[in-house]
Amino acid sequence: MREYDVLVVGGGNAGCAAALAAARSGSRVLLAERYGFLGGTATASMVGPWMTFHSGEDRIVGGIAQEIVERLVALGGSPGHLHDASDYVPTITPFDPEIHKALLFEMMRESGVSLLLHAWFLDALRDGRRVAGARCATVGGVRELVAHRTIDATADAYVAASAGVPTQQGDARGRVQPASLMFRLSHVDLAVLAQYLRQHPDQMRSSLKTHERTPDALTAVAGLYQLWDAARERGAVTVPRELVSFFATPYADEVTVNMTRVLDIDPLDPDDLTRAEVEARAQVMQLLDFFRKDVPGFANARIAATATQIGVRESRRIEGEYTLTADDVLHARTFDDAVARSAYPIDIHNPTGSGTTTHRLAPGASYEIPYRCLVPKNVDDLLVAGRCISTTHEALASTRLTPTVMTLGQAAGTAAALSLQRNVSPRELDPAVLRERLIRDGVDLRRPAQPVLSSSKDA
Repeated sequence: MREYDVLVVGGGNAGCAAALAAARSGSRVLLAERYGFLGGTATASMVGPWMTFHSGEDRIVGGIAQEIVERLVALGGSPGHLHDASDYVPTITPFDPEIHKALLFEMMRESGVSLLLHAWFLDALRDGRRVAGARCATVGGVRELVAHRTIDATADAYVAASAGVPTQQGDARGRVQPASLMFRLSHVDLAVLAQYLRQHPDQMRSSLKTHERTPDALTAVAGLYQLWDAARERGAVTVPRELVSFFATPYADEVTVNMTRVLDIDPLDPDDLTRAEVEARAQVMQLLDFFRKDVPGFANARIAATATQIGVRESRRIEGEYTLTADDVLHARTFDDAVARSAYPIDIHNPTGSGTTTHRLAPGASYEIPYRCLVPKNVDDLLVAGRCISTTHEALASTRLTPTVMTLGQAAGTAAALSLQRNVSPRELDPAVLRERLIRDGVDLRRPAQPVLSSSKDA
């Protein structure tokens, strides 16, 4: 049985960044993933575009996350960061999930990361207070994966919960944000839609650049209220959404649709998750019919792809050495042990129906996430990266976005490797040493501007 320096459980974007960072820091790394490909919500759930690498015009996310974008651009799998004058999505980063899958494999090979695919986590291996690895189910039977450091990048805190780390889920009532199945529509004529929007500017919450209403400015569409309300009134759609929402992809005749919404589910309950998958695919067919019949430019639309699995916005969160709060986010708080920055708003999709409540930071402001949010209580030699770090329900609604979780993954992988090199537990690692290495490796940890609280409710 081979023993690794670092075991990463979960091959989503957080886990991939963690594995790359640890391997590039000299560790022997094994990345275990339940699917036959990497990328997690970005590929299995097709969650895109990525939002956001920026605070206003200033890019605040670098490191491995930015490297991935640049390499996708070189492969023709992304146009890079697209800027919009709206307050809805000032910057988005479209990408091709299939090219992203191939790129991640290539990056793992280059960095010497060992892979174990089709490996389903069963339970954590414990040695006293230490997490010593994990057991996974594979087609060849159960495997014990032993490591000096383990990183839980499962998004659902499976390793941490199994190891006895206290966790929380949802809001004060235990309710989580609804789940959504992403899908892409091709054979779309965005020039026709742009013409409609020029004639009906009141039907857009945002998307077209100010004073520049041209088709190539259609990066994010949110609105089409009259078309949507009319379809709902005649019973053509029953999806509990308040508006039409879709985004640009790397391809001119294709969009990514983020509109399905399945309510009142527990993502950790297999029966609920089954119901969510079935309901969401029925909603996709409703929406396809709506787009073809009601939305200008979509008469010939086809389903290019649906996600392998429904996208889960929220499930279980660990209790760590520090818990990030909404106050920390909205007041652009800084921390001496900060390992990531974000400017994404607190964006809470209504757990019980339509509507989304958004609380925004001031333009140009950003907040920091401390290393302590990645360090769980009660156990040693375990770090957590991704949406299951230590936050409140409200703060999670901001930290869950992909550029942020990639940076958290890089921080966890770097910390795991450094703690081994310095012969200390991850909890004892000097944050100044970690920050110095992250900055050297391209992570932007400059101090953000001071905030002004802003909020809105999309009803």
